[in-house]
Amino acid sequence: MIKRIATINRQTKETQIFMKLNLDGSGKSDIETTIPFMNHMLEAIAKHGYFDLTVKAKGDTHIDDHHLVEDLGIALGEAIAKAVGDKKGIFRYGNFLLPMDETLSYVALDLCNRPYFVFKVKWIKTQIGKFDAMLVEHFFESVAMTARMNLHMAMKYGKLPHHISESLFKGFARALAQAVSVNPRVKGIPSTKGML
Repeated sequence: MIKRIATINRQTKETQIFMKLNLDGSGKSDIETTIPFMNHMLEAIAKHGYFDLTVKAKGDTHIDDHHLVEDLGIALGEAIAKAVGDKKGIFRYGNFLLPMDETLSYVALDLCNRPYFVFKVKWIKTQIGKFDAMLVEHFFESVAMTARMNLHMAMKYGKLPHHISESLFKGFARALAQAVSVNPRVKGIPSTKGML
């Protein structure tokens, strides 16, 4: 089997990111960013998607977390697209309903090469320590656009922003793990068009 591993180096005047993603890993992670909450969420993606993920990232977080969160999403999307390759033999679709204490979130995605993003989350409050949970939406929008996936995320119900965020990240990991899984019954590209 071809190794489905991608390495991304993203260097801008605002952020510096190194990322390595192995879609066929075991859930190991080595995450160091200058945003502790994003460290926690990226570790959750690795653990619950059974991906091996290394991230070394820093940015102008003395101004705001926005640039680094956005660029982490861009880098992850690029890594997913690169690692999954031509998509031959994969399930393509994935979805997961994930409970996190009082929160229930639903994530569905399609690795269809037609980027689209829907985010149906109502925040009662958005502060998680020093982190603004409103950036969660922007992170996943960046992932969806650069991975060229159709990504829908919805909170069925919930209160605490930490639990809402964590359920979305873990649900995304589980849905992505389904979508990138190799299905021995699939011959070639999983599309009636013959291409994605």
